[in-house]
Amino acid sequence: MEKRIGVCNLCEAICGLELTVEDRTVLSVRGDDADPLSRGHICPKGVAIGDVYADPDRLRKPVRRILLDGEAHWDEIGWEEAFDLVADGLARATNDHGRDAVGIYLGNPNVHSLGSMTHGQALVKTLPTRNRFSATSVDQLPHQLVAHLMYGHQLMLPVPDIDRTSYFLVFGANPMASNGSLMTVPDFPQRLRDLKARGGAMVLFDPRRTETAKVATEHHFIRPGSDVHVLLAMLQVLFEESLTAPPAFVTGLEVVADAVAAFTPERAERASGVSADEIRRIAREFAAAPAAAAYGRIGVSTTAWGTVAQWALQVLNLVTGNLDREGGTMLTSPAIDAVGRGLIGKGHHGLWKSRVRGLPESGGELPVAALREEIETPGEGQIRAVLTMSGNPVLSTPDGAGLDRALAGLDFMAAVDIYINETTRHADVILPPTTALERDHYDLVFQTLAVRNTARFTPAVFDKSREQRHDWEIYREVARRLGRRLNRKPPLKKRLLSRARLAVSPTFLIGQLLRSDKAGVTISQLRRHPSGVDLGPLRPGAFPARLQTSHKLVMAAPDLVMDDLVRLAESDPPPTDDLLLIGRRHQRDCNSWLHNASRLTRGRERHQLLMNPGDLTARGLRDGSTVTVTSRVGTVRVEVQSTSDLMPGVVSLPHGFGHQLPGTRMQGAAQVEGVSINDLTDPELLDISGNAALSGVPVTVTA
Repeated sequence: MEKRIGVCNLCEAICGLELTVEDRTVLSVRGDDADPLSRGHICPKGVAIGDVYADPDRLRKPVRRILLDGEAHWDEIGWEEAFDLVADGLARATNDHGRDAVGIYLGNPNVHSLGSMTHGQALVKTLPTRNRFSATSVDQLPHQLVAHLMYGHQLMLPVPDIDRTSYFLVFGANPMASNGSLMTVPDFPQRLRDLKARGGAMVLFDPRRTETAKVATEHHFIRPGSDVHVLLAMLQVLFEESLTAPPAFVTGLEVVADAVAAFTPERAERASGVSADEIRRIAREFAAAPAAAAYGRIGVSTTAWGTVAQWALQVLNLVTGNLDREGGTMLTSPAIDAVGRGLIGKGHHGLWKSRVRGLPESGGELPVAALREEIETPGEGQIRAVLTMSGNPVLSTPDGAGLDRALAGLDFMAAVDIYINETTRHADVILPPTTALERDHYDLVFQTLAVRNTARFTPAVFDKSREQRHDWEIYREVARRLGRRLNRKPPLKKRLLSRARLAVSPTFLIGQLLRSDKAGVTISQLRRHPSGVDLGPLRPGAFPARLQTSHKLVMAAPDLVMDDLVRLAESDPPPTDDLLLIGRRHQRDCNSWLHNASRLTRGRERHQLLMNPGDLTARGLRDGSTVTVTSRVGTVRVEVQSTSDLMPGVVSLPHGFGHQLPGTRMQGAAQVEGVSINDLTDPELLDISGNAALSGVPVTVTA
């Protein structure tokens, strides 16, 4: 029996762990007190990481789907055969039907894996297709587009300095459950207590009284999708009352002032349900605070006006002088600056469009809301084969039931995944990688978004067995075999660069990157300090030097946003008699993961449709009864639960619950008619970025 230092990769907090292990078995898990970022914090997901490692449902060898008497059966096969089958299927689709005949979908676990970050894109770029999709467009695409337009890079995302701010203004985020998102903030509960202890305040806007709302200084109900109106009204107050103090490195604020002039607090009150007086008060308090930070997350991004709302949050920090300021929002200074060194692309928007609906790409990816139609619509460029890389889009993207039907009609499908799930059940071959405890880890993205500068390299807790492959080994082998089979070859220089990058391990690459960066941290030093090295608090002074815009100025008035503001001003207010559907997240869940971990599904059931008591009464519905929920695209049946935690006119289903599959152990009560919120969300409801508007979907609820 021995103690080992590990890391939990199940959410963006990436908390440090101290594990007690014996004979490749995890006996206990606790938070690592010596970790300078997570500081001993651990949530139920971290405690269960050993369950994921030992899960009997998890695949460890490749499997091939075979139909016998019309039913799917899965046979284990060898790695060499599996690699050849995948390369053959993807190359055949491309060679026979053209460059765009393969669709690729990347799930967010790729960002949680070092091997996927270093080697995954090499595989993606081996295929010439423009039909690339990811979880970004059901999550944070508005953030990335706004960062690209204002700061010159899609991941130049200023982070709230929560440890020193005095006024934390939050829209549509629930860090008590999520541990922060696009703001890596483990141990959020203690950080919030510290904020209050120094006399600060947290003000939250959310349609639901979430776990975070219950501990905030104040919480305001807000109609789903109307955050944009409240934020624009706050900006209007700041400009009208001359409460602005912007830095010198900005251009376009005169245009912004004119553009928001019509978005008064009274207009916002009609759209949002938040009183005009409260909007004015909070705007004035934010401007007057010694240090303030405004932050919005998925409840803002996944709306019809997500890009404008995220832009308004950035401008709110900017015009009050809180951008690049201690206690405001700042850039991190990671040991490996993936943004500054160009390891992650700057981003672009609209260089090409989807074939069927003409939706713009962003950062080289099309909106995943277009995936189903690109599979089903005949013609040149139709997707004939799909490769999914650690994703479950049937559960996590709009109209999942429609996508489920479309995947069944493919000529070929392959998946890199550890489970047979709602999506991968359609694959001809599944290639399972190792999991977190069996591979080395270094954060290339989340340390770029953290509330404190740290560096940590975590060696694998367990060696992989001879029959297993790391994700980067899978990507390398498939890419190599694809390169030999594709008729259309990339230029020689690109092939040589890809070959060189694939030849070395992720750990070797991290060592080289650390050696060549300016932080003075080496991989040898990190190996001697497996809990991590503290590089200090966030530091002001990054702007304008680190801006990647052409003139080293923050572009406050991007044309794309200004045009959408005109569209918003001319739009009709949403009807108030509809029920609006929102999602929700629980601390024991992580998107579509972990519903087969018994440790995390014990206790009180949490699959229900939540509904305000007044809305139940108005429809003659009983608390605890089974109801039918219907949207434009689908219908589900689920138990309803009455709660005053939902504002009137709003209903909520959890994200990531779904369909029962043979051989899986999902939370029993969640299996009523395969209840997935994305059987109701609408692929036609999109933000200007292409992000799916999953929040605020009109529905009816009947007995």
